[in-house]
Amino acid sequence: MRLDDLFPAPGSNKRRKVVGRGTGSAHGKTSTRGSNGNKARGQVNPNFEGGQTPLHRRLPQQRGFKPVNKVHYAVVNLGALDGFDDGTEVTPQVLAESGLLRDAGEVVKVLADGALTKKLTVRAHKFSANAAAKIQAAGGAAEVL
Repeated sequence: MRLDDLFPAPGSNKRRKVVGRGTGSAHGKTSTRGSNGNKARGQVNPNFEGGQTPLHRRLPQQRGFKPVNKVHYAVVNLGALDGFDDGTEVTPQVLAESGLLRDAGEVVKVLADGALTKKLTVRAHKFSANAAAKIQAAGGAAEVL
């Protein structure tokens, strides 16, 4: 085998279609583009839907900014914590077992809605100022995880 013996496999190279070289070439006049219209004359916007209202105008506009790293808290009110026994240590695991949370891995925030009459040690990721004050007024402790 020598360099002058090399040639492509049969059928692997196709002749390029030459258009617009007169009527005798079979690709003259309209040059395989049909007759008239935007597609015959130039480029068409790929989003053009033939006169129908385009998709980007049919959909409602989503305004504003959605932060990627926003923390979603599972909210627990003090009124719900009043169901625990006096002196109980309330953690996210205990809240999940009692049915107040869906999952023990959730980030918990305690809010001050309702009254707390029992002395509880509450461990959560966040407390509202009023909730922490109510827990301490009842003789308990509010500990941030």
